[in-house]
Amino acid sequence: MRAYNNIDIASILHLDPIVIRKEAVISEILLDSRQVIYPEKSLFFALVGERFDAHHFIGDLYQKGVRNFCISKPIDAEKYPEANFWLVPDTTLALQKFVQNDRKSHHLTVIGITGSNGKTIVKEWLYQLLRADFVIVRSPKSYNSQVGVPLSVWQINDQHQLGIFEVGISKPHEMERLTDLVDCSIGIFTTIGAAHQEGFVNESEKVSEKLLLFKNAKKIIYCKDFEVIDNQIAASKKFSWSKHQKADLQITAIQQFPKHTTISAIYKSENIAINIPFTDDASIDNAITCWCYLLLINYDSSLIAERMLQLEPLSMRLELLSGVNNCSIINDSYSVDLSSLKIALEFLSAQTTHSRRTLILSDILQSGLKVHDLYEKVAHLIDQKNITHFIGIGTEIRNIQPYLSKNIQSSFWENTDAFLQQLSPINFISESILIKGARSFGFEKIVNRLVQKVQPTYLEINLTALIHNLLCYQKKLNGGTKIMAMVKAAAYGSGSFEIAKMLQQYVAYLTVAYPDEGVELRNAGITAPIMVLNVSVDSFNTMMDHHLEPEIFSISQLKSLIQVIGENPIKIHIKLDTGMKRLGFEAQDIPDLLKILSAHPNIKVASIFSHLAGSEAAEHDAFTHQQAKLFTTIYQTIQESIGYKPLRHLLNSSGISRFPAYQFDMVRVGIGLYGIDYHPAMAQQLKTVLTLRATISQIKNLATGETVGYGRKGIATQPSRIATISIGYADGFFRAAGNGNYQVMINGQMAPTIGNVCMDMSMVDVTHIPDAKEGDAVLIFGEKPTVSTLAACYQTIAYEVFTSIAARVKRVYYLE
Repeated sequence: MRAYNNIDIASILHLDPIVIRKEAVISEILLDSRQVIYPEKSLFFALVGERFDAHHFIGDLYQKGVRNFCISKPIDAEKYPEANFWLVPDTTLALQKFVQNDRKSHHLTVIGITGSNGKTIVKEWLYQLLRADFVIVRSPKSYNSQVGVPLSVWQINDQHQLGIFEVGISKPHEMERLTDLVDCSIGIFTTIGAAHQEGFVNESEKVSEKLLLFKNAKKIIYCKDFEVIDNQIAASKKFSWSKHQKADLQITAIQQFPKHTTISAIYKSENIAINIPFTDDASIDNAITCWCYLLLINYDSSLIAERMLQLEPLSMRLELLSGVNNCSIINDSYSVDLSSLKIALEFLSAQTTHSRRTLILSDILQSGLKVHDLYEKVAHLIDQKNITHFIGIGTEIRNIQPYLSKNIQSSFWENTDAFLQQLSPINFISESILIKGARSFGFEKIVNRLVQKVQPTYLEINLTALIHNLLCYQKKLNGGTKIMAMVKAAAYGSGSFEIAKMLQQYVAYLTVAYPDEGVELRNAGITAPIMVLNVSVDSFNTMMDHHLEPEIFSISQLKSLIQVIGENPIKIHIKLDTGMKRLGFEAQDIPDLLKILSAHPNIKVASIFSHLAGSEAAEHDAFTHQQAKLFTTIYQTIQESIGYKPLRHLLNSSGISRFPAYQFDMVRVGIGLYGIDYHPAMAQQLKTVLTLRATISQIKNLATGETVGYGRKGIATQPSRIATISIGYADGFFRAAGNGNYQVMINGQMAPTIGNVCMDMSMVDVTHIPDAKEGDAVLIFGEKPTVSTLAACYQTIAYEVFTSIAARVKRVYYLE
């Protein structure tokens, strides 16, 4: 059991505390003010980033009982009379040093994994392959950053026999801070690619930096076909595999079948083979990498073959689904450990729709902790997240009972089937339910009972990708520039409330098109400032009641506002027309505007903004510069008259990369959040957020000459298999996509439409996809084909495709 006192902490951090009021006994590290479990035992590291500063949360943490703080900025310690403070130059580096010191006390085999792709898959598959033989600690999810790695390594306890940690870097000198912290004895280098290339001079430098992780490693597993990796590894450390040349594991044949792949190889002059239940190239490479490790530690080939065939796909995401009786279901039913439970509970606590929260949890297997210690920690987690109802399933989880708060209603079941026998959905009404369990418990059966029957057509919204895209834009901003996130038109068809809930902690403003959208967000618990673009006179009172801030674009509109609000204070956003010729004050309107503002000091101008007419197109750059110049001139006039500086914002998503000089105080990010940017370099960094899926309803065999659909437009030119899919123009899949003008993806192959698109369904030709069957998933757009491909088919833009997806299409949210 860890127990670091004041002297220990000072020694580890190589400094003296600036304020000591009481003796510390530290066994936990804390980075997030929302995750306080053991306040008196925690040392809070106040991390500072480009756009966040955790020092702002010290007061909140002190109120929650935290008394030990590692800080990098001076603080008024008198406000916290019982607190201890350690002042360091860099709190992230201090965190790393602290965990590195703790790592020295644990003696176990550690596998370190780095590379451009495949780190998480290899880590999780190694866990699946080895968990029967070792007590394993591994990185939660994709915790591979400068902060994620120390959090991962901190999990190690004396019971663990094997550690598997992934490490990622984005620029030079990051890896050297983590090398001794991880201290791996075996290294795995998955691939090298374009990810984070912008932080390095060239690919060779990136490989050199990544290889620093393996300074202490005895062997490094890698693919010899990456010459840039092979050239930089010492011969004594190499354990290589290759598809094209001699290597320790030389792949001789790869046979891909509909449902599995056979991989043959030569190892130590013997022919060996494995089968894996995957057929894609990435999975094949990742499986070969895992195979290498099993061979390296001398596993028997028959045992390897048996376990490889049992590899399972990863569910690295939390799904938010609509449940029965107005419930929200969070599906995380494939794995469970302390770290992933914390993440899932944090996601649950962020759901503010329901006050009642239920957790359905299985036994936590192979935690490395003693049973009572484990479930005491789980009980503390549950108590911190205000769980009202706890359901435990398994033979060990009853050990949590002595530690559960008496305010929590609880019940326990020996297994999933016993719970299902008595499960009545009527017992769950208007609550948020987190379903979290190890795969062996089959909790997907519980999910199926409690979730509303999912329509065969649905829109997936990847919240993790959404935040990734936001952060990509954030990295492009000048220091001090804020972000306004556009969530109008139901957040481009993805659902306003859910998107706003994710974004509000990252942005300065949210923007909606109409007051009703803003009211809906306020009623759902959104507290961020909200600007409303289209405001009518009869909505001003409603806006004031809900603390919404109107865009004002004309003198008449401003006068109407004044008649309604009287002397009451209000914030407004002034819209300038600098060339769009749509809405906004023009230069000749400014004198009248200033007279009105001068006469009504209760009106606060929160921001002044304009829209660029062609920021995405180089042929309009001269006009864009002209607009920016006019905007700056008018802003200066207004600012000098009112005597303060409202926020300035001019750029949309496309303008952020192309015109950094015009970022001003704030930028507006809209379609870019969903992965669409017309600047190629930026577009490559963005991830797909929205994926539209349908299902095969029926497959028919047609003879040559038979026709398909209304108007008999689709004609079978040969004996054909035609699949009817569950999407039509009433869902937003328009008739323009019919008659072979568009292709959807089924089982990894493209299938062209045939015949006219109908209101509720469409038909596609699957003659060349023999394994296609009723019930199979159909990808309308996502990674491939993309929404831009469908937009081109419609002769429109991605905006219109997104916002045309019908309300009847189910939205499914998930967090990776």
